[in-house]
Amino acid sequence: MIVTGMAITEDLQTCVDFHGHLCPGLVYGYLVAKEAMRLLGIKQRAVDEEVVAICESDTCAVDALQALLGTTAGKGNLIIHNYGKNAFTILSRSASCSYRFMKRDPYEYRGEDNARYERLDAALMADTASEEERSEARQMKIADLLTRPFESVFMTTPVPFDPPAYAPMGPSDPCANCGEMTMRLRMVEMPDGRRLCVPCAGRV
Repeated sequence: MIVTGMAITEDLQTCVDFHGHLCPGLVYGYLVAKEAMRLLGIKQRAVDEEVVAICESDTCAVDALQALLGTTAGKGNLIIHNYGKNAFTILSRSASCSYRFMKRDPYEYRGEDNARYERLDAALMADTASEEERSEARQMKIADLLTRPFESVFMTTPVPFDPPAYAPMGPSDPCANCGEMTMRLRMVEMPDGRRLCVPCAGRV
């Protein structure tokens, strides 16, 4: 894949294959993943929960973290607090260390044709850009992001190492109302002693 005359790397292609398309949001996550790997000495995707990502939004960036770091919802080492912030805390249990990465705002294009990008961006914000203009603006931003120093895009802060508990495991019981099997740890005990699944508990 080529971005404005620049061939993308194999690991970024891995992110694209996972996410479905290349976009600036995915590149933000790619940049964070690569910097986290460097700082924390991460050599491969997490097999289990040895790496944890705590994300403060549910943007495209999260998919790059899943693809490169192996932090996934199914393993329980991807935690999303949707605060609407482009901020990501990456923890390594083996290194007993963690960093928070916060995107610098506002984004300022630093490519060669700043005037062209500003015109395209203004059209995007006004929702008057054609599909070709949208694509060109994305391409320009992606190329710019991939050639900038990481510290010009994100602020990096060491944070106290406070790993979350490992993903809970436990048996399931039938909900006393609907009868569907529900993880015991997720059931709600009612005042009358019945144990219900969350949806049923919210309806009674």
